[in-house]
Amino acid sequence: MNIGEASRLSGLPPKTIRYYEEVGLIKPMRANNGYRDYRDRDVHVLRFLQRSRSLGFSIAEARKLLSLYGDENRHREDVRRLVTSRIAEIDHKIAELNSLKRALDALTDECQRGEGPDCPILEEIAGARVE
Repeated sequence: MNIGEASRLSGLPPKTIRYYEEVGLIKPMRANNGYRDYRDRDVHVLRFLQRSRSLGFSIAEARKLLSLYGDENRHREDVRRLVTSRIAEIDHKIAELNSLKRALDALTDECQRGEGPDCPILEEIAGARVE
């Protein structure tokens, strides 16, 4: 099948599919005319990559997951370790976002409605606030 069909079946844009080929995550066959010729297995791999990326895994992590998926001698703990590491990164980002939200909430509470130009939010962003 051509890249358009592989795109439709995998849910990935052709540009992403070409990128995955460029970085060695997928290697479709080539037809006699030189065009990419995707097989069902390629579409399966593309779906796997799409799902792993949608779960927040980096390209390197998706590559490792794909390698583990294809390894019949894999150890479950290797997969678990990779996912546990990703969860820790997500927890860290959530903590950072919660901290950011609290800071913005505090600034918003300080911002009085009015007609004047003074704004503690802008002053804080500019670093001009004096406590």
